[in-house]
Amino acid sequence: MPAKPKWAQLAEHIRERIASGELAPGDKLPSTAQLCREHGVSAGVVNHAMIVLKTEGLVEGVHGLGVFVTERPE
Repeated sequence: MPAKPKWAQLAEHIRERIASGELAPGDKLPSTAQLCREHGVSAGVVNHAMIVLKTEGLVEGVHGLGVFVTERPE
C-alpha cells in the first residue's frame, strides 16, 4: 500500500491533536513557516492540509491573524 501524501499525513496529525484536546477550540495553529520546519514539508503541502481541514470544518482562517481551531458542537 502506498504511503499517504505528505499533506494527508499533516492533516491527520493536526486532526489527532484536535481530537485529543491538545488543540482546543479557539487555539491558533502554528504558522505555515513553523509547520514547514517542524514537518519538513513545503508551504504547498501545509496549504493543502489547511484547505482539507477547513473543508472539514475543523479550522478556520482569519485574514491577517492565522488559522484557528473551530468551536465544535456538542
